[in-house]
Amino acid sequence: MSKLNYEGPFKNHIQNHVELKQAVGYKYNSEIGHFKRFDRFTLEKYPHATNLTKEIVLEWCSKRTYEAQANQCSRASIIRQFGKYLGSIGEKAYVLPKGYYPTEEQYVPYIYTNDELISFFAETDKCRYCNQCPYRHLIMPILFRMIYMCGLRVSEARLLKVADVDLENGILTIHHSKEDNSRLVPMSDSLIDRCRHYSKKVHPFSNEENFYFLALNDKPMTIGNVYKNFRKFLWRAGISHGGRGRGPRVHDFRHTYAVHCLKKWAEQGKDLSAYLPILKTYMGHDSFEETAYYLRLTADVFPHITLKLETQYPGIIPKLAGDIHETN
Repeated sequence: MSKLNYEGPFKNHIQNHVELKQAVGYKYNSEIGHFKRFDRFTLEKYPHATNLTKEIVLEWCSKRTYEAQANQCSRASIIRQFGKYLGSIGEKAYVLPKGYYPTEEQYVPYIYTNDELISFFAETDKCRYCNQCPYRHLIMPILFRMIYMCGLRVSEARLLKVADVDLENGILTIHHSKEDNSRLVPMSDSLIDRCRHYSKKVHPFSNEENFYFLALNDKPMTIGNVYKNFRKFLWRAGISHGGRGRGPRVHDFRHTYAVHCLKKWAEQGKDLSAYLPILKTYMGHDSFEETAYYLRLTADVFPHITLKLETQYPGIIPKLAGDIHETN
């Protein structure tokens, strides 16, 4: 449980709300940061508040000039849940209507072509030594290949420990990922060989609790470092970037993995009703809808297999709508 020192007028309710969420299985880590800022906000502007009023909620949710629309919607969603919690325990509270703020246009994942993947990975192989991150030139060729070849989320790869990479059996252990799920992920022979070569150079005497992809001071590679290198390799590979929010993104390697798997299975005439549950488990999806979403992407990117899919499985391809697709 998270015992932070909340000081504002809703301090006890915030703490109880967070503890309740964590008790039923939610990590609620990023949300804690939101509540800490909300606590400071109410302490400074509404120190004597006894109810969560509409005025407080709307001022807290007002859009900052520097932030993306998605951030405002996230903040609104969290305070809406808090308002519902207060109401459930008999407190007077304004509950922000669902969808009160407009969402951004849905991002459609970028699916890399085989040629683009070859060019991108070739650029990672040219990565040079950097004294600010001594293992960078060894990490980059493995990290991005692992994200694509194992369909990982960026954080899943970035936060791997030495003990999580079983080179004898070729298995990655993913701990407490999205929705606190854990899973085992097999690696290909070529990736296992690359990891063995990397481990001999970087982890000959490492503790099992050391991060596998090491930055300075035994810390893991940061998101910022990964993204900075990603953009450099993308540019050198001749793959255009559409600007902020338009991709391609690092996370699109994971989307590409799923689409390429489905394309291969469809072309091979595999029974997708049997293979989709396998893909769901492999990728750590919490629901079948998350996995089925990739059928829509596959049909859009490779229209020549749409007829095959619809003929074999009428109605199996979902419409491209809602927020099914994942963020990082």
